[in-house]
Amino acid sequence: MHFTRPRELVVAGLVGLVAVYLLFEFAYGQLPSLPTLAGTTLLVLAAIETVLAFVVRSRIREGRVITGLGIARAVALAKASSLLGALMLGAWLAGVAFLAPQAGDITAAADDLPAAVIGTACAAMLIGAALWLEHCCRAPDTGDRDE
Repeated sequence: MHFTRPRELVVAGLVGLVAVYLLFEFAYGQLPSLPTLAGTTLLVLAAIETVLAFVVRSRIREGRVITGLGIARAVALAKASSLLGALMLGAWLAGVAFLAPQAGDITAAADDLPAAVIGTACAAMLIGAALWLEHCCRAPDTGDRDE
């Protein structure tokens, strides 16, 4: 497994953006209203991963034992979360792009716009936290290439 590449995040974001924008374009009238705090679940995940990143980082710096399997699980969690965050960032951005121009004319769009903005911010925070966790899981550079 390799660390997350920017192109993977861009592709996931574009998939979310296109899929949700098309959904809004063709079926917005039939969709239920967006709960204002719907995106905050991503913020909870971001908080958990940030705490985990600091724990992993401090253990590695102190030389305390961390199993390879534990690090592999943390990297897998970080990679999955960054891809989820990118997908959801694209989806929430599609919501903002669709709703913002219509917010002045359509009451439902004005009511749904805050949820899309909150979701966008929370998805961006999840990406940041996941990439930070992934960075914290890297082995420290000792300068000795033979180790």
